Amino acid sequence: MEPRTPPATAGDPAHPHELPFSRLRLGTWPTPLEPAPRLAQALGLRADDLWIKRDDLTGLAGGGNKIRKLEWTVAGALAEGADTLVTTGAAQSNHARLTAAAGARLGLDVVLVLAGDPPATASGNLLLDSLLGARPVWAGDVDADGLHALADQTVAELRGAGAAPALIPFGGSSVLGARGYLEAGRELLEQNPGVRHIVVALGSGGTMAGLVAAAGARRVLGVDTGARPEAQQAVHAYASALTEGPLAVGDLRVRTDQIGAGYGTLTPETADALSLAARCEGVVLDPVYTGRALAGLRAAVRDGEIRPGETTVLVHTGGLPGFFGHSGIPAMLG
Repeated sequence: MEPRTPPATAGDPAHPHELPFSRLRLGTWPTPLEPAPRLAQALGLRADDLWIKRDDLTGLAGGGNKIRKLEWTVAGALAEGADTLVTTGAAQSNHARLTAAAGARLGLDVVLVLAGDPPATASGNLLLDSLLGARPVWAGDVDADGLHALADQTVAELRGAGAAPALIPFGGSSVLGARGYLEAGRELLEQNPGVRHIVVALGSGGTMAGLVAAAGARRVLGVDTGARPEAQQAVHAYASALTEGPLAVGDLRVRTDQIGAGYGTLTPETADALSLAARCEGVVLDPVYTGRALAGLRAAVRDGEIRPGETTVLVHTGGLPGFFGHSGIPAMLG
């Protein structure tokens, strides 16, 4: 099947190697690369095999990987004259939170088009969305196409009211947004040039795509979270636009064994991974993304895809506020 190219969004250039604007500076760089010897041994690796790239420590409003993308996507929106940012996501979207934070820092209005219905009590990312001044628009029970249609309608309504809105893509993922992780991959390779495996959650696709563009497809292992259909095709489309040489969908390393009942659900394997990281290293992962990535890493060690003696980096993409808004966490903790 031919990969479907995701639609262009605000700021996406026709020629991604030639940009008429510079990135914003919203985060704190470089993020640390920390050894995780006790976790490595618990997984069946050697103590010096495993490192954690701490992109949860990016500095803005609870941190997380989306800041790297927003430095580019919001720069593109500002270059087009935007005064309002509109984006989409699940109720506990980390991307929505950080879009709200970017807007607050830059003096922009932010409208968040969120799947589902408003909860009786806001918690986790939703609480921070409100604190940061973003306005939610609730979409109800819709699929991805319905959510995006409501976002387009919201943009049209804002424009009709005299605003200058820009639609920031789902998860911050686009060719433009993926540039943030092209830079992150280069940053990581400077910190540890000998890395053999870079393990990362695969959500909307931009994070993995940028890492693939920087480090090559065979060094990056994406663990699919079920955030979007055809996630692998999205990675291929974004990464292909950022690389000079040919890239086939089949070159990408993607595990789909950690999706469970679907995006936003807490699987038993992810719950075990959360406990393991916390009790071995004092590092708290989120239950949707990096928790699944660690579960996928654990499975990859068990089936021999990742072996002792191979330097491995787990990319911590953040999401701690979402931990406190996830309904499955209290049951996990007993």
